[in-house]
Amino acid sequence: MVVLVATALRGGSAPRIQAAVAVSPPKHALAPDGPPLPTLMASGPNGLELDVPIAQARVTAIVYHGVGDARIIPLAPVGHQKNAGLLTKVSNLITGASNGAGPGYYVDGAGGGTETGSVDVGAVAGTRIYSPVDGTVVGIRPYVLDGSPHGSVLQIQPTSTPADIVTLTNLRPAPEIAVGDQVIAARTRLGTVIDLSRVITQELAKYTSDAGNHVHLEVGPAPAASLLL
Repeated sequence: MVVLVATALRGGSAPRIQAAVAVSPPKHALAPDGPPLPTLMASGPNGLELDVPIAQARVTAIVYHGVGDARIIPLAPVGHQKNAGLLTKVSNLITGASNGAGPGYYVDGAGGGTETGSVDVGAVAGTRIYSPVDGTVVGIRPYVLDGSPHGSVLQIQPTSTPADIVTLTNLRPAPEIAVGDQVIAARTRLGTVIDLSRVITQELAKYTSDAGNHVHLEVGPAPAASLLL
């Protein structure tokens, strides 16, 4: 975006128009928002498949990292690792693994446990979040940081793997979403990304040109239903 500023020349002549550079919104914020193209992002060991939950043009980065919880089910990323080491890159070239369909992603060493224990999908605050799986909403509760609520935790029991629970955080639920609702991958809107930039330092910012706002996803075993409500 360019802002035009009028300044007067010496001697009382007519104002001169100067171009003053202003900060433009990030390109991701300007991209159309809406349902993503159905795209496999990660899979689980028992056949679970997770789709990209945000319109691809709005994704700032996809980053996998550990969460330090032994109950978490490790994910197998689909796509190509942007920060892979040399040996991994050579191996991918030989096997053709780097040519497979799927989004680009990073693997971060932050957090305990397996480094693909969770995935953060970055987007500017306010971006719509869609379900990563077909399933049933089984839990919605406040997401609490330092004793204060910041958005919600939303849990989905996948239709294909009912022994799993997919948990999403850092979102503001859509008004029409409630426990018991059936959701469809890449079609059902769950809510929007919240702004946590003034609350915590977000690791995702290491891989983006903004504050690193994102929706966080992880998968664990399904507990008793009474623990989810």
